[in-house]
Amino acid sequence: MIGLHTIPRGTNPTLEGSISMGFVHLPSQTLDMDMEPIPKTKFDEREDAIWDSYSSWIMEHPSALDEFEQMMSAIQNKKIVVFLDYDGTLSDIVEDPDKAFMTETMRSAVREVAECYPTAIISGRRREKVQDFVKLDDIYYAGSHGMDIISPVCSNRFGGQEHHRRVVDEKGNEIVLFQPAADFLPKVEGIFRLLTTRTKNIKGSRVEDNKFCVSVHFRCVHQKDTNALKEVVESVLEDYPDFRVTRGKKVLEVRPLIEWDKGHALEYLLDTLGFDSSDVVPIYLGDDRTDEDAFKMITTRGEGYPIIVSSVPKETKASHSLRDTKEVMQFLQNLARWSTNSSLGNS
Repeated sequence: MIGLHTIPRGTNPTLEGSISMGFVHLPSQTLDMDMEPIPKTKFDEREDAIWDSYSSWIMEHPSALDEFEQMMSAIQNKKIVVFLDYDGTLSDIVEDPDKAFMTETMRSAVREVAECYPTAIISGRRREKVQDFVKLDDIYYAGSHGMDIISPVCSNRFGGQEHHRRVVDEKGNEIVLFQPAADFLPKVEGIFRLLTTRTKNIKGSRVEDNKFCVSVHFRCVHQKDTNALKEVVESVLEDYPDFRVTRGKKVLEVRPLIEWDKGHALEYLLDTLGFDSSDVVPIYLGDDRTDEDAFKMITTRGEGYPIIVSSVPKETKASHSLRDTKEVMQFLQNLARWSTNSSLGNS
C-alpha cells in the first residue's frame, strides 16, 4: 500500500489563510469582529477539494520516501547514476537568485551520494555559478540548461569534436567542455544587454546572464507589471528569431532555438561517463518545467526514476515525488545509506 504524505497545512497557495487541526485561520488584518460569520462549510468544501486533488495526484506520483525500499529492490545489482537540479531542489527558491545558497547539511548529503554514485548537477544557471554554490569537486556540472557541460571525454555520438573544447581548469586538470550553443554566445550577450536596459524601469525585475541563456526573474515584480515585462522580452526577441522563451518558476528563460535541453544533457553525460547501457538506472530530481525534458528522456529509456519536487499537484512526466528540499535531503541520505548497506551485505 502506498503511504500518503499530507501537504503541510497552511502552505497551499490556493487558500488565503492557514489551516491547522481542521480549522481555517485568516490573517489577523482581515478579521472584523462585527462581520457576519462565514459558513464553515464554504471552507470545508475548498479544503476537501485540495486534499482530494493532492491525494489523487500522489497516487499517480507516489512519495519516493514512502516507496524507497520498493524502488531500490527493483534495481538490485544495477548501476545508479544520480542527476540533480539546483534551484528548488538542492536550495530553496528565494527572492534574490544570488542568495540561493544550499545548507551545509544538504551539501553533506550530496557529497555522500557522490561518494557512492556518479553524480551530476544540471541547472539553468551559469555553470560556474552552480559550482560556486555547491562547492564540491567530485561532481559533474552542466549549466545553461545543459548547454555548458564539463565531461571527462569527448562524445562522438553528440557532435564529435565540433562543440568540444579541451581546457585546463584552475587546479591544473585537463577537462572537456561541451558547448553546443557556442555559436550563439555573441547574440546571447546582446540580448542580455538589451533586456537589462529595457527592464530597468520595471521595479523588482532582474535579468541574469547565464552564459548561453538569459533569465528574466519576475518573482519580485508587482502583478500589474508582469505583462509589461513579458511584452519587453517579446519585443526584444522580435529581432532574434533563432531564440525562444520558456517559463519556469517566476522566471522567463531566453534560449537559443536548438535541439538541446536537460534531457539531452542527461543522455550526453551517461554517454561520456560510460553508463549508456541497459543495466544503468538514472535517478533525476528536479522541480521545474525545464526538468520535464529529463523526465521524458528517462521515461523513453524505460529504466530509471524521474522524481519531481513539488508540494502541489502539477502535470508531470515524473514517476515519483518529493515535497520539498528537506525531503530531497532525506532521500539523498537514504540513497547513500542504501549503497553502504548493500556493500556491507555483499562483503
